[in-house]
Amino acid sequence: MTYRVCFVCTGNICRSPMAESVFRARVEEAGLGSVVEVDSAGTGGWHEGDPADPRTVSVLEEHGYDSRHTARQFQRSWFAHLDLVIALDTGHLKALRRLAPSPEDAAKVRLLRSYAHPSASSSQAPSGSAGEDLDVPDPYYGGRDGFEECLEMVEAASTGLLAAVREQVEGHAA
Repeated sequence: MTYRVCFVCTGNICRSPMAESVFRARVEEAGLGSVVEVDSAGTGGWHEGDPADPRTVSVLEEHGYDSRHTARQFQRSWFAHLDLVIALDTGHLKALRRLAPSPEDAAKVRLLRSYAHPSASSSQAPSGSAGEDLDVPDPYYGGRDGFEECLEMVEAASTGLLAAVREQVEGHAA
């Protein structure tokens, strides 16, 4: 059984392709590449068919990650085959939960940075407590530093996310 994870940001050219690339590398390093499928999309279709932003590509390549990507828009029908939908900020979280066809599908949507906390080792990672900013800021309108910061946040959260996914995969195999 394949466990499917999709990362979602606004246009699918900056944050979500970065998260997809980093998490795919973590999954492969953990030896889970044959059972975990990693993907990404955007809440909007403005960039459908485009590659990742050149700054995303540059930062990913500089840090040894794969940068091949084609942007696409998240579709409501995808919930049926996804196990986990990872939002990059609270705006995406809310939009995806509204889009979800059922409460069970809405429960699949989590914030990426909620996995950056040590207590987030389960798939039921918190959505963030009041006043806690778990957004990965959109680097699109800034300089390269924003893309580097985005990568740091994604890498930090990927460890906890991998632990949660591993727990789910091993639970399904049992």
